[in-house]
Amino acid sequence: MSAEPRPTLPPVRLPSDAELARDALVAPLFARAVRLARWVGPGIRVDGNGELDRAQLPEAAAALGLDPADADARADASRAWRTALDTGLIELAEPEGPEGPEGPEGPGGADRPEGPAGTSDAGGAGEFGGAAAGEDLARVTGGAPAEVLDLWLSALDAVLADAAVPELDDLVNALDEGGTIDFDRLDWNPQREADFLDGVLANLYLLTVADDGAERGGAVPLPVLAASMVVPDGMARPTDAVLEQVSDAMMRLDDQFRQLEPIGLVDYRPVDEAVLAQTDDEEPAAAGPGELDAEEVSRYGMVRLTPLGLYGLRARMREAGIAAPAVGELADKGADALLDAVCDYPEGAAQAEIGQWLAGRELPDAVAELLSAARGTDQGAPLRRLRCQQALASAGADAEPAVRAVLDDPELGGLARVWLAERGAADVPAPDGAMVYWLTVDTIAAQLAADEDAVELPLLMETLTAHHAGFFEQVWRVEHPAAGEVLEAMGRLHPDRKAAKAARKAAYKARSRRL
Repeated sequence: MSAEPRPTLPPVRLPSDAELARDALVAPLFARAVRLARWVGPGIRVDGNGELDRAQLPEAAAALGLDPADADARADASRAWRTALDTGLIELAEPEGPEGPEGPEGPGGADRPEGPAGTSDAGGAGEFGGAAAGEDLARVTGGAPAEVLDLWLSALDAVLADAAVPELDDLVNALDEGGTIDFDRLDWNPQREADFLDGVLANLYLLTVADDGAERGGAVPLPVLAASMVVPDGMARPTDAVLEQVSDAMMRLDDQFRQLEPIGLVDYRPVDEAVLAQTDDEEPAAAGPGELDAEEVSRYGMVRLTPLGLYGLRARMREAGIAAPAVGELADKGADALLDAVCDYPEGAAQAEIGQWLAGRELPDAVAELLSAARGTDQGAPLRRLRCQQALASAGADAEPAVRAVLDDPELGGLARVWLAERGAADVPAPDGAMVYWLTVDTIAAQLAADEDAVELPLLMETLTAHHAGFFEQVWRVEHPAAGEVLEAMGRLHPDRKAAKAARKAAYKARSRRL
């Protein structure tokens, strides 16, 4: 059995690393960071914090194809600079003298393309230092997709950290007389804010991934996301105080998602400016999106994780020790690891994972391996056999020899007979009574393990027992380790009261027999 943590999140279907790397390279913030790393060179001046000299921000904006006279463009250039530093695309350097090792122009000489203009001191003077392209820049064009994604993840970490920091105006207002931030006045706890944003993104991840691991496709209304973090469980009608907290959370999230969209994490439709400017006597944003039409809901903000965002959040959760599986990651594992893992998957995701596993193997060998892995008397064995049966459902005639090979197996013989009979195979031996009862117990045990609350389960119990006269008088004798548990469940769930009573009596006999 694997020592890996059991999945706590649905498995997600992700594009290939090559597709994700392409998405990363066109994410606006990351793309600008790469462009600045290619632009940087002799003459760049940075302050003690590594920030680009303000006088050179217009040049940086121009290098990015932005309007150097526009304040927002210069701010975008500054953010791209910080991202390039955080990812190692740009590295800080000690300023060289005018007669550096390769002449007055520094490395590359006068032939260096598109270096920043307007300076001639080869790296700055006074309190300023210099900067140069980092070694990691080569990974962007010459590295494997996984290397590009590693750089993008570093950028994502930095952007998420910045998103949890209060706005500059709030920080300035919280300065005390000595110039130190008064965190009590600011009402800001760095860890609390980071945990809040992580929680929001985890909820968005869950809302994005469907049971089969595919994206649901639709964007999530911002009020829904804010309410998921604020409204207590079981509160059917939030109080005015709770609604006010939801509105406050929405405004925080609106600012944060505006910061997260340029790195490619989300597609975001911001809160409408008219909503931001609404007066206190207008309907608050948190008044319940379910009461509004789709267009009205969208005015309060809509957010959707991109495929790159799903990849990024999954990587962060796995780094934190959270089991966050992805469909296809078991393709190179053995059948035992496959069946053990997909037992915890929703049915759609399990089928998708099994399909990818089968696609990379010769069918006869794969079927034999699956059947071997399905054996066992442990608690998880019935569900493994159910997943194996589902895997074999799409198998063609090439699987028949491997299936026939287990006809005499006490644990797999019933499964094999069902598979062969469904395909009209000849010479299928009839099962004896013991095998029929064993297979019935195994089937119900598997369904209980998959979803005890499934609405189809009582009907399945009724159907399986209706075909066998005296079922409960015989089934308690079956040599199946789950017989007692199955009969107890039938006593609770069987739709026929008389049959349910008989199941409870049989469960007592089965338990007593095993003492």
